[in-house]
Amino acid sequence: MGLPVRAQAKYWGIAAAVIVLILMLLGDVMMPFLVGMAVAYFLDPVADRLERAGLSRVGATVTITLCALVIFVLGALLVLPTLIDQAVALANAAPDIAGHFHAFLTERFPSLADNGSTIRKTLTGIGEAVQAKGGELLNGLLTSVVGIVDLVVLIVLVPVVTFYLLMDWDRMVAEVDKLLPLDHAPVIRRLAGEVDRTLAGFIRGQGTVCLILGVFYAVALGLLGLNYGLIVGFVAGMISFVPYVGAVVGGTLALGLALFQFWGEWWMIAIAGGIFIAGQQVEGHVLTPKLVGGSVGLHPVWLIFALSAFGSLFGFVGLLAAVPVAASLGVLTRFSIAQYKDSRLYRGTSGQTRPEAASEERASNEDRD
Repeated sequence: MGLPVRAQAKYWGIAAAVIVLILMLLGDVMMPFLVGMAVAYFLDPVADRLERAGLSRVGATVTITLCALVIFVLGALLVLPTLIDQAVALANAAPDIAGHFHAFLTERFPSLADNGSTIRKTLTGIGEAVQAKGGELLNGLLTSVVGIVDLVVLIVLVPVVTFYLLMDWDRMVAEVDKLLPLDHAPVIRRLAGEVDRTLAGFIRGQGTVCLILGVFYAVALGLLGLNYGLIVGFVAGMISFVPYVGAVVGGTLALGLALFQFWGEWWMIAIAGGIFIAGQQVEGHVLTPKLVGGSVGLHPVWLIFALSAFGSLFGFVGLLAAVPVAASLGVLTRFSIAQYKDSRLYRGTSGQTRPEAASEERASNEDRD
């Protein structure tokens, strides 16, 4: 005989509380393991395909690891320094950009030339604040990342954890499956499958879309000759997991910089805007349908809330865990709503059928008449 529902809820609640407590206490210690798990989850389908092509699991894991390390090292050596340089240069150039923008407005609105003008004070303050806070924020971010993510962790621990998790992924999943409570195993497997599809659609699919868009925006703006185009394109691509946000933010920055750099060359400014319009068209009609598919069940507002809440509670580790937890909670919420609609709490005790069923029954009776 299975445990009563109240007892099961107590035990599972204790387990959830222990997991949250572990995240809070261990914090940064768990980060390389969470990163390794996320990377292994991302690469597991690739390993499965290599196995179907004839490689052993160890051979597939070694091949993937070597390719990933080469890509990571090349990116760290060739791309990361340029991104940092452009971010710092953009922060330092903000007062000049604001000054030129102020001069542009003054030519068309002479009243802004007054030193006591509120708009002039606001623009001057924005430029000074961006210069002072932008560099400080960037340096603080880099310092905190270096402090949290030790060089040994980046170079050694994360690849090692990823290697072993990727090699044993299928076996670990099978072992976890054996530990499922027998009375609820079918339901748990179904919910886990929905969570997996959600995560696969978002992390694998949307992550690939963001990477492709980031490369496209950065390369296109670089070929256009736009100053700071690489960092603008990279940022726009990386935040494209929230619909339209990447294109709006990146397009606004690119158009502002293009107006400052290409004033009078309207076709260049139009191309800068057209790059983001083209990116949105490719994303909406090609990338998202092919790589992500249908809805993954993560509403943008819910995703932003999860990232903010978990980042505030658990720091960088919380950001890593936010998407899987948000996806899992979304699946559990939909399951709970379905259970509620089938319960007597929703249907009542009068024995009446659900409204949907009643409507279908009336329609069927009308068809027979």
